[in-house]
Amino acid sequence: MARNVRKMLAFGAASLTLAGCMGTGESIPSASAPITQSEAEMGAQYHPQFLAEFGGAMTGSQAQYVEQVGKNIAVQSGLGNARESFTVSLLNSPVHNAFAVPGGYIYTTRQLVTLMNNEAELAGVLGHEVGHVAARHSQRRQKAATTNTLVGGGLAILSGLLLGDSQIGQTLSRGFLQGSQLLTLRFSRQQELEADDLGIQYLGKAGYDRRAMATVLASLAAQNALDARLAGRNASVPEWASTHPDPASRVQGALSKANAAGTGGVTNRDTFLTRIDGLLYGDDPAQGIIEGSTFIHPELMLAFTAPQGFYMVNGTRAVSIQGQGGQAQMTTATYAGNLETYVRQQFAALGGQNSQLAPAEIQRTTVNGLPAVYGTARVNNGNSQVDVVVFAYEFGRNQAFHFSAITPAGKAGTFNSMFQSMRRISSAEAGAVVPKKLQVVTVARGDTVATLARRMAYPSAQEERFRVLNALSSNDALTPGQKVKLVVRAR
Repeated sequence: MARNVRKMLAFGAASLTLAGCMGTGESIPSASAPITQSEAEMGAQYHPQFLAEFGGAMTGSQAQYVEQVGKNIAVQSGLGNARESFTVSLLNSPVHNAFAVPGGYIYTTRQLVTLMNNEAELAGVLGHEVGHVAARHSQRRQKAATTNTLVGGGLAILSGLLLGDSQIGQTLSRGFLQGSQLLTLRFSRQQELEADDLGIQYLGKAGYDRRAMATVLASLAAQNALDARLAGRNASVPEWASTHPDPASRVQGALSKANAAGTGGVTNRDTFLTRIDGLLYGDDPAQGIIEGSTFIHPELMLAFTAPQGFYMVNGTRAVSIQGQGGQAQMTTATYAGNLETYVRQQFAALGGQNSQLAPAEIQRTTVNGLPAVYGTARVNNGNSQVDVVVFAYEFGRNQAFHFSAITPAGKAGTFNSMFQSMRRISSAEAGAVVPKKLQVVTVARGDTVATLARRMAYPSAQEERFRVLNALSSNDALTPGQKVKLVVRAR
């Protein structure tokens, strides 16, 4: 969650990003027409909002490299003004994501780039997004009246498992999803297949190995499975692999299409690894970091711990907490010095313009020396009910933070331990927060997966993380002179 979160609270649900899943496609439209002025204007409108929502655009040599690869693959689309009209951004986000908006704006997060192992994979992901632009998928979905469909991985069950399809459920779900970096427009299965097909075509035209689309999807599937196992949950995460559902099911299809088109082509592996060496990995301390079950923000000087069995996703404007027993989100809003008023305002915001959502009562307390106020509202949903809790803390005369949580009726206590864990951190704790970065090393004689994995900046699952990061199967060994990636502390 970024320090300047207040400036981002106005960002609404106007996203035109991509989702994806595998399916049977319809005919791919001609992509020879240049990007129109109206499309460019639409993209220019949303571009700064997406930059703010996903941590901002990175600069420097790594961002320039991603831009170069993106523009080179965009040329293969056949759009008459592709190189000049496309804007390619490397985003400072710790989630695996890539997307595009009309007008030639394509994006990939740095975290997704760290999972790639060669330039062809980067070109494949960006080519997939170029394909959405070239095929005018957003415009076609708008015509099909499916705009503003919000999905957010597991958070989407707020309007499903817990809240059904009621109006209050949809409103509350929207409130939770905003700020999670996961707002998206769901493309059809046919359109996702089109984008895969186009991406593979572009790879071939640019001289890359077409199989790169399959290998990057395989890495995403492996990362999903590892993350899920480590978090003790099913293999479904609210990231590119989830907004582009089930990468495991798409691997074989992409590989078959690539092989049918002919093998060969370059991957530029060593060049790619050299260019991304040193890239920030995981959370940026300026947005707070997740260490195990604890979130700590060295600039906002706060920390809290999620309940056992829950996992967190750190967004630019909020931290989302999710588990089978409910969902919650920690964020902030404009604070005028009265916590009771603040809590009521958050209930009203969750309920929407036409809702009278309000707590049954307001209670005051103190948590680890922080003045706090909380309230609970029970919401009817057909034949069932849910509890909505807002728990707010004062961190100064002009600053407050709050949790918004939702559980099945009678289960609001699920988050009590988290509510009671909110605390200020010391300067020493803040100073001890060190980011991680990607380090590319050359395998020396005597190096093994086990010896190199021990250098990974994690207390557990080091070898598994190393293998997924480098797309190594359980049987793959290392060769002297081979370049591999490590995740290490930045200092």
